[in-house]
Parts: sequence; structure tokens; C-alpha cells
Amino acid sequence: MSQIRGIFAAGMSILRDNLSLDVDKTIAHSERLIQTGCHGVVLFGSTGQAQLISISEKIDLLNKLSGNKYKSKYLIGTGLNSLSETINLMQISCSLGFSHFLIMPPAYYKYGDDGVINFYTKIIQKIPDCKIILYNFEKLCGYKFSIECVNKLVNQFPEQIIGVKDSTYNLYKDLKIKNFSIFPGSELKLLNGLEIGCSGIITATCNVTAELSRKVFDDFDQKKNQTVNEKLCEVRKVFDQFNLISGLHTFLGKKDKNYKNLLPPLTLLNEYDEKKLLEDLVKLDFN
Repeated sequence: MSQIRGIFAAGMSILRDNLSLDVDKTIAHSERLIQTGCHGVVLFGSTGQAQLISISEKIDLLNKLSGNKYKSKYLIGTGLNSLSETINLMQISCSLGFSHFLIMPPAYYKYGDDGVINFYTKIIQKIPDCKIILYNFEKLCGYKFSIECVNKLVNQFPEQIIGVKDSTYNLYKDLKIKNFSIFPGSELKLLNGLEIGCSGIITATCNVTAELSRKVFDDFDQKKNQTVNEKLCEVRKVFDQFNLISGLHTFLGKKDKNYKNLLPPLTLLNEYDEKKLLEDLVKLDFN
């Protein structure tokens, strides 16, 4: 089992005015995140509007990304309910040299641990060389991973199931697996997570907190005093008042209109919430 550590942004997708995916600008955004502190970026996670973007557009981006200088720093989200489409997208990704994936169980339907284990088993049987980070986010998919389920998956597939992104926060404190990556889904859990053995974070707001998050991570690794963790947490709390995707696109859209495009039913913040978001961030001297 191979462990990965660090600060990972759940990358945003940049759209054209006609709401098609702007491949070049989406990649450029991800490159800037890496250049300003992220160890890597997850493409086509929930923050990247993955469930709303067509498979053909995802494939177009992967083809372009396959020649990128930061290629090894990307994790690929699938954002698909269909097992066959998930496998197909992963096979294409692997053929282009991408092997690490963030995969959430299907949304909408009701199921338990046995169904989840069967879902990942079918994927791994078809793509034995893949490396999978489980995505635990009950609010989005309706299913919450148990510690028992994660342990069963790792015992069954120690070479393929290499980590978990825990956005439900029922795993990261108590799950203990050697050489297994555990990523809470919020900057609020970064420092405490590192202190109890977690691997870093994968979060939406690292699209704007990459530099602060990386400093907290590096200062922890280098056993230095923490000087920016409090500010980092306060910034996250400001964004947590709103839908994160709406808040991030509204915030970044103030400087670059390309970020204002969202696929329905997603929307930017209303005028009142936008004003509060910006005012609260100004109070923290965050730009």
C-alpha cells in the first residue's frame, strides 16, 4: 500500500459562457494551485461540478492533461453513478497515465456496506492497477462509510484502496490502518488531523487557501510554531456559511468573470450573501 500526504485542492471547473468546459482555463487554475502550495489537485470532484459535466468533456481535459508537467500531482474524480461509465472513464484515464482516483459510491439509491464493497470490487476486477481514495460524504451520496467497511476493503484490496477523504468526519479520528492515507475534508481539521496521524486535507476551499494550508502543513512537519492556522480556520468558517461552490465562484468571479459561470442548478451567491462573504473576508485581511 502506498501512502500519499499533503494539501490537495478539490479543484474547480472553469466554464465558458455557453457552459461548456474550458479545458485550458481549468488546467491553468489547477496549475496555479500547485504553484501556490498544493501538493496536488483532485479534478472532477464535487467541487468541480463533476456530476454535471459530460463524459466527453472530461475525456477532452484528460487528453490535454496527459502531457502536463504536473501530471503526477493529479487525482481524478469520476463523479458518475453508473458502474460501467465509471470503469470506462477510469480505463481511459489509466491509458493516459493517470492511476489515482477519488471515488464516491453512487448517489440516490439506498444500500449498505455489502453493496459498497461489491461496487468497488467490480471496479478493481476490471482495473487492477488503479489506486483508489474512498470518498466519504454522506450528505452528498446518502451513504456513510463505517470503519468496518473501510477495513474490509483494505484487507481485500491492499494495493488498490490506499486512502479515504473523510468529509463526514466519522472516520478520521478512529480509523487506524498502516500506510493508509486519511484526508479530512476541511481546513478546520488540518492541524488536529496531522497531530493524530492524518495525511493532510482534500478540500474545496484550498482553491483560495492553498498558501495558508501549505504553511500549516509544512510548519507541522518541520516542528515549527503555528502562525497562520487560526487565520486559515477563520477563512474556512466564513466560506462554511454558504454553499462552498457558490461562495468560491462568487469570490473568484470578482477578479475573473470566467468563474461566474456555473452549471444549473448551481448558482452564484445572492447579493446579500455576496456582500457578507466579502465583508467577512476583509475583516480577516484575506484576499
